[in-house]
Amino acid sequence: MKQAEHQRRPGRRSLPILLILILAIAASGCSTDLPQNSLNPAGPAARQIDDLFWLVFWIATGIFVLVESALIYATFRFRRRRDDDTEVKQVHGNTRLEIVWTIIPALILAAVAVPTVATVFDLRRAPEPSENALVVNVIGHQWWWEFEYPEYGIETANEMTIPAGRTVYLNITSADVIHSFWVPQLNGKRDAVPGRINHLTLTADAPGEFLGQCAEFCGLAHADMRHKVFAVPEDEFEAWVAAQQEPAAVPTEGLAAEGWDTFQVVCTACHNARGATPTVSREVIGAEGGEETVFEVSLAPDLTHFGSRTTIGAGTFTWTEDHLAEWLDDPSSLKPMTPERNDLTTGRILGMPDFDLSEQEIEGLIALLEAWQ
Repeated sequence: MKQAEHQRRPGRRSLPILLILILAIAASGCSTDLPQNSLNPAGPAARQIDDLFWLVFWIATGIFVLVESALIYATFRFRRRRDDDTEVKQVHGNTRLEIVWTIIPALILAAVAVPTVATVFDLRRAPEPSENALVVNVIGHQWWWEFEYPEYGIETANEMTIPAGRTVYLNITSADVIHSFWVPQLNGKRDAVPGRINHLTLTADAPGEFLGQCAEFCGLAHADMRHKVFAVPEDEFEAWVAAQQEPAAVPTEGLAAEGWDTFQVVCTACHNARGATPTVSREVIGAEGGEETVFEVSLAPDLTHFGSRTTIGAGTFTWTEDHLAEWLDDPSSLKPMTPERNDLTTGRILGMPDFDLSEQEIEGLIALLEAWQ
């Protein structure tokens, strides 16, 4: 008997530890400063979603409290007692009760549906001409994002810059498989579907940096298909546009010039450097309302102003010389992709010949890309 009690004691002793662990896990979800926290809205669209979430949450909480209270009350109030053999009164077939507990949930769902449907339609609304919306074409690739600004004739990869306080209207499609564009603090998700154009509106209340993520499984490197949105004051945005419109400078001396020679041999099969290399692109067709729109998209990220970006590998790593050196040596060692298509050291990228990049060539490419601000 004593031995059995002794064997049970460790389980009792571990119960407080288990409760503390559960509470710690629950508390970890209460942080409000996480970079992809949709409950920390930073724009009007995200705020609408947040307001709807809390409305439904408190309605659901009220129902939970009422139902559980009634259940606990009934459990103790009408439990069978030892000295009571009274037969329990059955309510099955009580038409009046069944009508009541059918109508009440229907009314609750109808009440929730009204603001839900209204919010969905409002979020789908195209901006009015008076809003002076900035149009950005968003194209999903395996595994990176292309952002084209048709009004200014520029494009970037994985980092979108927008003016704070101004409406931004996105035309979203895909060059290969289904992706999903999502910036939790600015709006909800919108799928990027091959052959179709979807839309999303972004507005940032104030300058800031917002982290986004592909939210639709799209292959091996899906988890590393990230992007950033930088909201800046209007004057800074205009300055950024002017800088981005400048062509890539061709170096004539030093390590960067050696990198330029390597770039022309190795990189120009897929990458663009506007003003310095022939444009490499392909057409992607998106349909909307029965009409087709042709997007001219890059085969690989545009590198015209690569040095001005903050990350590499679709937001996977911070832009540093060490990370870039590793990336140029073997991208798949940093980001899971298709090794036979991305290993520059063996030259197996899209069937190209063996590059066998030396340390000197990699250093030259780094100097060149760093100079392209």
